[in-house]
Amino acid sequence: MLLEECPGSTNPVAVREPHFPVFPDFRNASYRRRYELLLTHCVRERLYDSACFLMSDRSAEKSGGFREPSPDMAFDQFAASFLGRVFAFLKSRER
Repeated sequence: MLLEECPGSTNPVAVREPHFPVFPDFRNASYRRRYELLLTHCVRERLYDSACFLMSDRSAEKSGGFREPSPDMAFDQFAASFLGRVFAFLKSRER
């Protein structure tokens, strides 16, 4: 997941609850925090094997610069998990 790092994504967001209550963790949370919570939940519930969460400032569009706000969802860990799955798949096809 790539999210632009700007005030709109890093400042707390108001919630509206016209149809159902918002989870307590999402109250007064920024979009950055919400994305982190969502991805963490998906990995813990084994909906995803792993996740990568990156943030980048708009000014870094040409340099490709980014930040990893959560060490648990760093790119190197995601890439290692992905490659492990690829190698396991290739190994299973050899039989």
